[in-house]
Amino acid sequence: MRRKMSTALLLLLLCQTIMTGTVGIVDAAATQMTKFRVFQNDQALREFATEAQAIAFAKKFGYSHVEKIADRGWVWDNFPRYKIYQNGQTNPKWEFRTYEQALHVATKLTNVHIRDLENIGWAYQSYAKYKLYQGDNTKESWSFLTLAAAKQEAKKWGNAHVMELSTNKWVWGNLTEAQVKAQRAANSAYQITVNGIPVEGQPLYSFLLDAINASSAVAGSEVLNTATSKVVHSNLPNYLVMQNGATVSAANSLDSAVQMAKKTPNAEVYFNGNVYWSGIPYLAVYQGEKKLRTFNTRSSAVAFAKAYANSSVRTSEGRKMWSNAKSLVYMGWNGSATSATVLSHVANTQGLSIDSPTWFELSAADGTFTDTSDQAVADTFKKQGIKVMPLVHNQFNKKLTTAFLSNHAAQQKFIGNLTAKLSKLGAAGVNLDFEEVAGSDRKAYTAFVTALAKAVHASGMQLSVDLPRGSLSWNHNAAYDHAALSAVVDTIVIMAYDEHWSGSDTPGSVAGLAWVEEGVKQFLGYGIPRNKLMLGIPFYVREWKLDSNNKLVGNRAIFMKEVPKLIADTNAQGVLDKESGQMKYKYMKDGYTYLFWAETEATVKARINLAKAYDLAGVAAWRLGYESSDLWTMMLRMK
Repeated sequence: MRRKMSTALLLLLLCQTIMTGTVGIVDAAATQMTKFRVFQNDQALREFATEAQAIAFAKKFGYSHVEKIADRGWVWDNFPRYKIYQNGQTNPKWEFRTYEQALHVATKLTNVHIRDLENIGWAYQSYAKYKLYQGDNTKESWSFLTLAAAKQEAKKWGNAHVMELSTNKWVWGNLTEAQVKAQRAANSAYQITVNGIPVEGQPLYSFLLDAINASSAVAGSEVLNTATSKVVHSNLPNYLVMQNGATVSAANSLDSAVQMAKKTPNAEVYFNGNVYWSGIPYLAVYQGEKKLRTFNTRSSAVAFAKAYANSSVRTSEGRKMWSNAKSLVYMGWNGSATSATVLSHVANTQGLSIDSPTWFELSAADGTFTDTSDQAVADTFKKQGIKVMPLVHNQFNKKLTTAFLSNHAAQQKFIGNLTAKLSKLGAAGVNLDFEEVAGSDRKAYTAFVTALAKAVHASGMQLSVDLPRGSLSWNHNAAYDHAALSAVVDTIVIMAYDEHWSGSDTPGSVAGLAWVEEGVKQFLGYGIPRNKLMLGIPFYVREWKLDSNNKLVGNRAIFMKEVPKLIADTNAQGVLDKESGQMKYKYMKDGYTYLFWAETEATVKARINLAKAYDLAGVAAWRLGYESSDLWTMMLRMK
């Protein structure tokens, strides 16, 4: 009994040691996984493991911000808080983080205002209240805040007068009595018009002040110098108060228009097509192209937008600063169950939506399966905002699969136990990868997938199924009834690779772009909805070995990340292969010729663009660990 107890204790201690070691590996790997995502406007740029790294990178870009990947929590931004507008126009140099910065610049300009982007109206304004004229003429620089300043400038000029802009009245002039008398005695040239037509009963005037005073009694009138055909004074209400695209009132001065606008909800003051004052919050939330609501603050706008699918937060100029618009789903297969390997794979990615570790394997026809799952890994991914959909496979054993599919009780056992385990793990679902299924098992396989989907869905999870690219011409004889399967599963992943595989008798690309595109068309031709279809992409190439007689004598798979070194080490020469859309490389060694079709950032980008062009749900990579980390920066930006 004592000996048995000692053995039990040893086993317990061993289990604790193993568990402690696993947790340590998970914790260590978690520190290397990306947790923060950098955006410019609403476009993702790159991901980082630490907040400090993310912020340091984001500071290199304007209109950038940092979010937590797990919950999209806002961490940091460099968006401007204040903007300067001059005569209703702005430019990027007039955007500032603080009011003091904006004010320092604005006080050196004329006819300007500062807008606090978290409020309506003006935070500061310096629009001219007086305008200096010499006869009929004026200059942009002859705009002044005070009458005294206008008079000071007028000392330099003869025949000058000052107009008060708020009342549109002549309030001062430096003409002598003799000059006034002489001008009144001159030929009459000033005519009062409305809509370009002389006002009936109004005489011509020789002295400008007399014409201005007379026109003030005629609404919407202008004073025209008939000798020069120049409009020298206007009573037109050119400051328009707009609400929802319609003019609700108008005034002939900015001050008057602003006072009107303040009494009208969501109104703006326009002059010459530019906004001079706005009562509309700077930010708006859109769903698609439909405006839902406006907000003063970024935090309230984003919080509101998160409740709507395909939403965005935009500035009044139309800049998108945040969005949750539909993006591609990125899934990665690990091809491994080893926790350290799985964790290192994911730590190398950016923008990964779903990870699929190889945790389950059908081991017997009675429905027994091997379970190598790791709860700590599943929990870690969930905290990082990455969904876990473990892969379950059939060992690619046709005989075993046939026996399993003919045993209803075995399937029920398998489905029940697998679903329970997935639920315990907190998985988002499961990825079914049953390959080498006999064509004669077509109906049985469909029935099994239907039953599995029902159980998985009942537990609030999803089911994806991996299917070979195949061919439409012989699909009816294959084990996979694409149309029937797509009706019950959530996602079908087209394994669009192994166009040329280890058993091929001729060398060629693993996945030529034209071949891949044709496969996508065929799967859509089966009636699979676009939003249920994901494109499988290869992160590997196959190198082919030919003898001196050009006979194929061997091949091997090469990781995508190893291709650049292979090219450099062998001095391989490449040419564009139009058929595959890839660079085809060739080198000689020890009397043999070696060929391979390179998988590069450009070809991965082309595959992602195919998924976008056909509006597919996303892409799935076989497999993680074969690629360099730099590839994911590009993929994140294309997501």
